[in-house]
Amino acid sequence: MEIQEQARIIWSRPSLGSSGSMPLGNGDLGVNLWVEEDGDLLFYIGKTDAWSENARLLKLGRVRVSLEPNPFSSGSNFSQVLEAGSGEIRLLAGHEKTEIDTNIRVDANDPAVSITGSGSGKFDVRVALETWRNAKREITGPELFSAYGLQNGPGKVSVYPDTVMPGNRDRITWYHHNGTSMWRRTLQLQGMVNWANGVNDPLKSRIFGGVITGRGLVSRDPRTLVTRRPSSELEINVYCLTACTPDPGEWIRSLESLVTRNGKTDAKVARAAHLRWWKDFWTRSWIQVKTGDSPSLVSRGYALQRYTNGCAGRGNFPVKFNGSIFTVDADDKDHHYDADYRRWGGPYWFQNTRLIYWSMLASGDFDLMEPLFRMYMDALPLARERTRLYFKHGGAYFPETMYFWGSYANDNYGWDREGKEVSHIDNRFIRWHYESSLELLAIMLEYHEYRPSPGFLANVLLPMADEVLAFFSEHFPREGGLLVLEPSQALETYQEAVNPTDQVAGLRWVLGKLITLGSGKLGSNRDARWRDMLGEVPPLPVEGESLSPAGKILMGPNNSENPELYAIFPFSLLGVGKPDLELGRETYHRRKYRGNSGWQQDEVHAAMLGLAREASEGITERFSQINPGSRFPAFWGPNFDWIPDQDHGCSGMIALQRMLLQCDGKEILLFPAWPSNWDVEFKLHAPFNTQIEGSLRNGGPVDVTVSPSYREKDVQILEPQSW
Repeated sequence: MEIQEQARIIWSRPSLGSSGSMPLGNGDLGVNLWVEEDGDLLFYIGKTDAWSENARLLKLGRVRVSLEPNPFSSGSNFSQVLEAGSGEIRLLAGHEKTEIDTNIRVDANDPAVSITGSGSGKFDVRVALETWRNAKREITGPELFSAYGLQNGPGKVSVYPDTVMPGNRDRITWYHHNGTSMWRRTLQLQGMVNWANGVNDPLKSRIFGGVITGRGLVSRDPRTLVTRRPSSELEINVYCLTACTPDPGEWIRSLESLVTRNGKTDAKVARAAHLRWWKDFWTRSWIQVKTGDSPSLVSRGYALQRYTNGCAGRGNFPVKFNGSIFTVDADDKDHHYDADYRRWGGPYWFQNTRLIYWSMLASGDFDLMEPLFRMYMDALPLARERTRLYFKHGGAYFPETMYFWGSYANDNYGWDREGKEVSHIDNRFIRWHYESSLELLAIMLEYHEYRPSPGFLANVLLPMADEVLAFFSEHFPREGGLLVLEPSQALETYQEAVNPTDQVAGLRWVLGKLITLGSGKLGSNRDARWRDMLGEVPPLPVEGESLSPAGKILMGPNNSENPELYAIFPFSLLGVGKPDLELGRETYHRRKYRGNSGWQQDEVHAAMLGLAREASEGITERFSQINPGSRFPAFWGPNFDWIPDQDHGCSGMIALQRMLLQCDGKEILLFPAWPSNWDVEFKLHAPFNTQIEGSLRNGGPVDVTVSPSYREKDVQILEPQSW
């Protein structure tokens, strides 16, 4: 499949440092790998569940591999190839008598990094663990941005040391063990300490780290392995594990069991299974765009962002929008930071996280969506109790910005509580920001529509819908038979507003979509209750010939979002094939804030409105915005967030998908915003377990295949646009 060629990156010279790294990952464990000019091979290790005492997502460490004689030294032949199609990096390097062919992968089915190589001559090998958390250290000044939520607090914020185990003969074993935790202090500050008494602390006693072993390697010291004798074969394995236990010995025993189990697995069988996973990943969907005779930057940007999602999307927690698991040491505003640093720290912003997951529907990456749903379902009991405590009514809501267990970031909530109600949120940007709960439901609804599942409906979607909609129904008053959403705000931009368009559109879309499931799936009580509630939702606010950000704007603006466009995406009330298309287009053309980087969504909205020229020009520019500080072309950013910026690439993915394919219930529109001068081959997913594969050349569709075939009647092929 040629789309894999779009995701192949070839470098013919070593890097100048970690900013020149390539990513590998298995969905949970990831590495940034590079070869330095002096010939050392290095990689950082990241993991989706490596949460520190202060809820920072840390790296596990860095590994350095040195060979003598050095095949990567200056003047040697050198080739470093990321084969994204197989989830591997291949290094070919050396002089005439010191050539080596090296393969590196993060196993798709095990938490293991594998480095194997074969040389024309024999080498001495040195493998060293490098850590920077070697003593307790206070975080101060600008670095506190990486501990977002703990700024301005009453106590110190500290980094705690890792432990490297002594006395190993043939391995390096190290770990980070959380001896303290901010979790209980957070819940106490936010009035939730009584609820916390019956719940396990998710940070305390969390332990993460790994073990490094290799064929023919022995310990020189606790941090270093060397070869017993020179060899032409290279084999290094790094196994990583996260657990929650007060006993490091228990973790070590589990890690050793992992090493033993892998030692009994045939290496060829393991690699074959790894290759099958990546083959299945690339086979289930693709988009390949050609402009003229050449594959485009759009194809490459789409493929590499999807690859990055695949490398980090199957862990115990959702993808972090601000760097994922691929942060490296970096310079920011005249400060140098270690690889644990990321702007905006450990909390999840839903407005940023959501774009990653919207991009996974049409690509069919449903397995990558499960960590998002799991995190919010795990946080639902806290959200329900918080609603009861703060507002004295039922239902549940989630803060726009929250730690993975559901609490506000402390600095957002407010450290000084004197004279304030427990429900008072200091940070005006998120004080009444309730849209995220509705959009979470929207993603769940779309997921269920794409992949209908009675279990998901009964155990995830409906329980979440019950709580979120109960919150809106019980939280806001009625006037003239309609809900009045006040106090409220329109996203972060209009921080005091009545009937904000993002929430009005969300209620209308979510309730309408739920009702289409029918009383047979909802039950008569839900069906009747939600039909009544839909009748109480106010109309979309219109001002002149376009939508307004809210029915009334009482304050603002204080950010740069367009809440009125949420009626187009994510809540597709207006768009191609729908009533009031011109109202949507006029709203888009009159939008106050414009842009196509980071979390901005101009191309997505243009695509939803059938504006092919605006969408194609915007997405081309987006995927051309290469970060000058990163050699890997899809390490976008920092934009509004950090490097690699996951919003930037995923917003582009959504736009390209919606240019090709838009769905409304059973109806499928092909090429709703496609330029006639772009050739394309694609395979995408649609609701009700549908897959569509096709191509367009010279402005005309050919060979469109719909599976299952009975869905062909629901497909409408539109004419590509020229101008």
